[in-house]
Amino acid sequence: MCSTSQSIRAHSGLMLDGPDRAPSRAMLHPVGFTDADFQKPIVGIASTWSMVTPCNMHIDRLALSARNGADAAGGKAVIFNTITVSDGISMGTPGMRYSLVSREVIADSIETVVGAQGMDGYVTIGGCDKNMPGCVMAMARMNRPSVFVYGGTIVPGLHNGKAADIVTVFEAVGQHAAGKISDKELHEIECESIPGEGSCGGMYTANTMASAIEALGLSLPDSSALLANSKAKLEDCERAGAAVVELLKKNIRPLDIMTRKAFENAITVVIALGGSTNAVLHLIAMAHTAGVKLSLDDFTEIGKRVPVIADLKPSGKYNMAHFVRIGGLQPLLKMLLDGGLLHGDCLTVTGKTVAENLAGVKPYEFGPGKQDVVYPLDRPIKKDSHLRILYGNIAPGGSVAKISGKEGLAFTGKAIVFESEEAALRGILEGRVQDGHVIVIRNEGPKGGPGMREMLGPTSAVMGKGLGKTVALITDGRFSGGSHGFVVGHITPEAAVGGPIALLRDGDTITIDAVKNEISHGVPAAVFESRKADWKPAPPKETRGVLAKYAKLVSSASEGAVTDKYL
Repeated sequence: MCSTSQSIRAHSGLMLDGPDRAPSRAMLHPVGFTDADFQKPIVGIASTWSMVTPCNMHIDRLALSARNGADAAGGKAVIFNTITVSDGISMGTPGMRYSLVSREVIADSIETVVGAQGMDGYVTIGGCDKNMPGCVMAMARMNRPSVFVYGGTIVPGLHNGKAADIVTVFEAVGQHAAGKISDKELHEIECESIPGEGSCGGMYTANTMASAIEALGLSLPDSSALLANSKAKLEDCERAGAAVVELLKKNIRPLDIMTRKAFENAITVVIALGGSTNAVLHLIAMAHTAGVKLSLDDFTEIGKRVPVIADLKPSGKYNMAHFVRIGGLQPLLKMLLDGGLLHGDCLTVTGKTVAENLAGVKPYEFGPGKQDVVYPLDRPIKKDSHLRILYGNIAPGGSVAKISGKEGLAFTGKAIVFESEEAALRGILEGRVQDGHVIVIRNEGPKGGPGMREMLGPTSAVMGKGLGKTVALITDGRFSGGSHGFVVGHITPEAAVGGPIALLRDGDTITIDAVKNEISHGVPAAVFESRKADWKPAPPKETRGVLAKYAKLVSSASEGAVTDKYL
């Protein structure tokens, strides 16, 4: 363990120590450094604050708390910003192509600032979906003592006495198109569903990834299950700032924590919570950045033994605020550990192991009149994973389905093919999609989008029109954590590179089997080969800028859609 002032200033010392570094010190006096501060480790506070979205509108306050914690513990904190974009706002538009791209931009920008400014350690604070894996990827790349803090979940809105959130609004659009609600009620739902700051309120991607990162060991206990507007969240940030200084003293780094077993813990927790399909994409990307081998098949193997035990939206009954109320993630981790489903010996940012962190955690209360958000392991909601990795002649490279069991476990129907998300949404809202259809949305993959948009608009329209149990949807794009129904995404290879999904036509028979984990078409091989011979790639949609660079560099969805896989 390293403990000397010089060792904990390994990076800032190179930039600030000695007569020749006087110009560097001169630049820092105006931003608040004193002479004494130059002898302290620099702790960066990577803030994703922005008024772009309610998910991040409060993170400036959280960053100040993290700064105070680092300063009080003997560090010198420096706050800096990176970007965020809002999936909920850009969903269903060309702007959504930038969503997954922003994960890479966030990782790149944090790496750039930390590396350029000689920061010895740092806190990263994320609020919206792509912030979180982007922050963690930067932590893995730089491998300097660091802690991730989740910005926290929103307090749900209220419509007609029922909890409401952003998915309520998306599904209301489908209800409105079906004539089930009026213009007036749609506007009421719009105005009532998002009452303030914090990330979307179900076990959607933000709450899924926050929980996964805490299970991974990169957040302090309870960070994932706190309300965004709570005093407890400010205290979480303050503790995180202090924790980085302690990690510097102990020389504990992200790659000491991000082991294969830690990723298995994260996958286990995502399954137990009924979490988002995006977790598959992001955990594979984070593992790649950490140099840990992780594949689609690991989700299948772990999923065979891990049940779904949390009754959380979108497929379940409750939102994240209810989960916070019953004690959050720590009792669930203790259940999984006691049930032999977690690796207790994994190191965490507390400097202790998972088992040590959980030693004094009180269990949930079960029984009549008690909480029913989380079920006992011996009486699960689903005995194995809801995340199904499907292969077959439509997805030889794999695909990801979110099958809660409520939709059934198999579906066979006739393809109705759309070349974009917008075209599919029009088809659903206009009534062209009928019972028995398998909606095919293609050219939305990482390269083809470019950017792999989420299909929350079409899936919500399907649910809103009452077609959730009578149609299926497949795509080389991905899904919001708020999507539910019989849906399969991440189909690989994608259409843009000539994958089988590019060759499907209206009327083709498609079968999805979540028991055999297969997705297949019934087109005769000779006919399909003929289609393949006639296929030609479309010209790139973008030839300049970040989307063009992304399309050129990005790996497949099955490989995490990272941009440094083949460098």
